Amino acid sequence: MSPRPIHGLTFAELQREARALVPRGHGRASAVYQAAVREGRFEPEALGLGAEASEAWRAAFDLRLLDVVRVTEEEGELGTTAKAILRTDDGLEIECVRIPMGRGRHTLCISSQVGCKMGCAFCETARLGLLRHLRTDEIVGQVLTARHTLGWEVRNVVLMGMGEALDNYDHVVHALRVFNDPVGFAMGQERFTICTVGRVDGIERLAREGFKRLNLSVSLNATEDATRDRLMPVNRKTPLAALQAALASYQPRANFALGLNYCLMPGLNDTREDAARIAEFCRPIRRVLVNVIPYNPGNAPLTRAPTDDEVDAFIGWLRDEGLPVRKRITKGRSVMAACGQLGNVELRARRRAGALPVVD
Repeated sequence: MSPRPIHGLTFAELQREARALVPRGHGRASAVYQAAVREGRFEPEALGLGAEASEAWRAAFDLRLLDVVRVTEEEGELGTTAKAILRTDDGLEIECVRIPMGRGRHTLCISSQVGCKMGCAFCETARLGLLRHLRTDEIVGQVLTARHTLGWEVRNVVLMGMGEALDNYDHVVHALRVFNDPVGFAMGQERFTICTVGRVDGIERLAREGFKRLNLSVSLNATEDATRDRLMPVNRKTPLAALQAALASYQPRANFALGLNYCLMPGLNDTREDAARIAEFCRPIRRVLVNVIPYNPGNAPLTRAPTDDEVDAFIGWLRDEGLPVRKRITKGRSVMAACGQLGNVELRARRRAGALPVVD
């Protein structure tokens, strides 16, 4: 049996398996676990364990972080946006992005899949198709690699990178439980945001998990079914009315505020009428913050990026409708690290050549 990745387990899971697989030395499970997930070290012998116990630990578990292929950076007014290309143990590549938030704080945007099957027309990742889901340890490993290989400070995490988080539901939720584990990472739920294209079945499952302080954001991007069908094929299965009903029912806590992401695309979804329909969509949802995201053209652009005046005008219309609005400052566009730009040209070439499987 191959060693289990220790960072893919909660402490309770590790403790249970260690009792069965490490006859002598399993009593140091908490120290082993904390060194692994808090410090990025798996060194049983450094914790006072003898040779026999250390060997048993290494036979049962391991800690293999993702390989860093390259890092690209863009300087901005709030600091440096950095995109890391990371290689998995089967030779595939994923991307994560460190986003400066001002005052020395950073958010790490991580991936949940290699590629994506959602097919959103404005997204680079969609052009890959879905190659496979990431395992729990690979999701968690992005944070560990960022902290302990790249030396990045990570406080908040958004599952907004490559892939649809709720399409890889079980591994994503398990990763959240690993991050929240008080013996290990001890990262509060409020420091995590799941972003979804609107997988209604996943939203309904998430409501039953008991996460009271987890943040959720949904990409809307169109206010009529015909337009959203073209831009976001998920809408053909669960149209706007079904998504609206699911979001109106999602209330994990009394003061929960839904993040509603709207990628502003000139000529496609940027009219005064669109702003009014956003307000109508939000009406039955208790609390909403609309994030207006200027469209970031990729390798096959649908349209141009909006001007600052166009963004400001649209935000003004939303405020006239009584909606709280925040403008998402574009970061990382020059290095293909901005919203909708995470993709991998090399992987696409390998897929077209038939060298990679695509998951149905």
